[in-house]
Amino acid sequence: MTPDDLRAFINERQIEAEMVRLPAEVATVSAAAEALGVSPEQIGKSLLFAVKGEKPVLVVANGTTRLDPAALAQYLGVGRKRVRLASPDMVIETLGYPVGTVPPFGHSQPVRTILEAGVLAQEDLYVGGGGIMDLIHIRVKELRRILPGAEVVALAVD
Repeated sequence: MTPDDLRAFINERQIEAEMVRLPAEVATVSAAAEALGVSPEQIGKSLLFAVKGEKPVLVVANGTTRLDPAALAQYLGVGRKRVRLASPDMVIETLGYPVGTVPPFGHSQPVRTILEAGVLAQEDLYVGGGGIMDLIHIRVKELRRILPGAEVVALAVD
C-alpha cells in the first residue's frame, strides 16, 4: 500500500487529517519533530506485536515512549515470551505498509488496536503516512473517533 491509498482512505471516510510530506528522510523521532517544529511527544508510532497463538496487535504510542512488552503481555493475558515485535515481513503482510511508515488506520485488514495512554496527553499527533517521508497530522480526538474499538492502556516503561 502507498500514501495514495491512505489518502484515498482518509477522503472516503471524511477523516479530518492532513497528509504531510517531509522535505527529507528523517531517521529519528527527534529529527522528525525538529523538521516539523513540534515536540517529540507529538510524533506517534504504530508498532505491530506478534502474539504467539493469537492475532497480532497494533499499539499506537508517542514516539518517545518506550513500551513495556511485559505490560502488554499481562494486559493480553498471555505469558511475556508470547509477545514480541512483529517481523518486517509480518508488518507488511498484516498491515500493508513497511516498518517506519505504518499509519494507525487504513490497513489492508482489520487489526486489534491499543492506544498507549500517553497518546491522550497530546492534542494532536503526526503519525505514519504510508511512505518514508509521509506523515498524517491528526487531532487525538479525531483519532479516537475513527478508532472506536481502540483500547486505551498504559504500556509505557516507567
